Amino acid sequence: MKPLRQQNRRVISYQPRVEPAPPEHASKMDGFRDVWLLRGKYVAFVLIGERFRRSPTFTVPESAQRWATQVRQEEDVED
Repeated sequence: MKPLRQQNRRVISYQPRVEPAPPEHASKMDGFRDVWLLRGKYVAFVLIGERFRRSPTFTVPESAQRWATQVRQEEDVED
């Protein structure tokens, strides 16, 4: 009888992502809490409950961080 699983394969554990999470190719901006560099533009991601809220794109990181701060205040998100 054939074994149920191939013995030399490693087991891959699945980790679900909460969408829309910051994508893998985005890079976190140093000095800013919620700002990521995505395709040459600055985008903020704020975790509200169990989901991320994404900002529109900005040309300067300060604008994206102001948007994130305003969303945190409106939604009463704990730090």
